[in-house]
Amino acid sequence: MEIERTVTVDQPVDRVFAYLSDFTTTTEWDPGTVRTDRVSGEGGVGTHYRNVSKFLGRETELDYLVVEHEPDHRFALRGENATVVAHDTMTIVPAATRSGTTAGEGTTVTYRAEFEFKGLARYVAPLLSPALKKLGDDAERGLREALGKLE
Repeated sequence: MEIERTVTVDQPVDRVFAYLSDFTTTTEWDPGTVRTDRVSGEGGVGTHYRNVSKFLGRETELDYLVVEHEPDHRFALRGENATVVAHDTMTIVPAATRSGTTAGEGTTVTYRAEFEFKGLARYVAPLLSPALKKLGDDAERGLREALGKLE
């Protein structure tokens, strides 16, 4: 199962990347996140985060590892617990105008989250589709608001 959302904001690429690649900021833009702590690392590949989120009324904890870190372009993590493996990828590019030229200070972020359920959770996963859609919609709204306020 996957969700993908795209937002465009009037912020420079480097500022947006710096903000999103610090995964502890999920508390500011992801409404489901209760807290995210950096356990080890400096933010690049191999950095370990612990995320606690609320989903369908229950708190769940995932251990995330940064698996890709291309400055000002792409940031990806792999999160896992006993019931799910999550792959979160953020692709960050300069925004384009309608004519296809770069729009100056604007940035487009594509956020993609893929979920592989394990064990018995695989069988109920199809029933989670509406909740995952809402999660994606809420995250999109949160991203747009948080990125729009960057200084």
